Amino acid sequence: MSSREAVTVIGLGAMGSTMAEVFLAAGHPTTVWNRTPGKAGKLVAAGAVEAATAAEAVAASNLVVISQVDYAAMDESLAGVDLAGRALVNLSSDSPDRLRSASQSVAERGGTLVTGGIMVPPPGIGQPGAYVFYSGAAEVMEAHRETLEVLGRADYMGTDAGLAMLYYQAMLNMFWTTLASYFYSVALVGTAGISAEDLRPYAAALLSDLTDEGPMGFLKLLTVEIERGVYPGAENNLHMQAVGSEHVVDAFEQVGLDTGMPRALAALFARADEAGHGRSGLTALIEVIRKPAT
Repeated sequence: MSSREAVTVIGLGAMGSTMAEVFLAAGHPTTVWNRTPGKAGKLVAAGAVEAATAAEAVAASNLVVISQVDYAAMDESLAGVDLAGRALVNLSSDSPDRLRSASQSVAERGGTLVTGGIMVPPPGIGQPGAYVFYSGAAEVMEAHRETLEVLGRADYMGTDAGLAMLYYQAMLNMFWTTLASYFYSVALVGTAGISAEDLRPYAAALLSDLTDEGPMGFLKLLTVEIERGVYPGAENNLHMQAVGSEHVVDAFEQVGLDTGMPRALAALFARADEAGHGRSGLTALIEVIRKPAT
């Protein structure tokens, strides 16, 4: 019999199935259940036990890891299920406030919810560099940390159940907007017959430089400015960049491309300029982000 902690995985999409595979490979007795039958065959062949019902799945392990489309799916799947004494670790996506309300609901039913956001795609789960944001009950997190770290480094963000998702959504926002801006740029140069591969080295260098310590290491420099609340603009003021952002819109418009994303950015720059931040630096944008237009 395995000395490893038993775990139940609920939700057998790409993420959940991979989590179950990783738990099995690490020697954890693993029970699985999915709302739609027929997804557990490969896992059962690898040694997992497929539960017939959600209630049976929850009863099988003190630790229940959930990977579904959102928290409404958890509510639907676990309706009427006895959660007393169970640690539910939900790695599904939703809003921070939704996680907070779910934590309270689970507690009212005798269980404890630890919320999480896993920061790698399915192939990266359990691999070097994988990490997961967690928040919620500290004692429950620590009790199951060793098992959860099979999935990746466990970064515990605090007792507020919404914090893990706050970090997760912040990271997704950067991930999606960075890649979407790359797609826009590829489309722009493509109108002149330039390939994505021709642009890629320059895009890669820019992303690397932004996190470096050199003169283009803006991430560190601008973080210091945010922390201090001081946004010097002597070298590159926001008014100049607001004007430049309109030129970017023009470039996309002139070649018949979608202007949604560059126009939204130009509008943000213009709002900051109109709010009196024109002589400040780029970091002053955070002031209008914090005070959205009504």
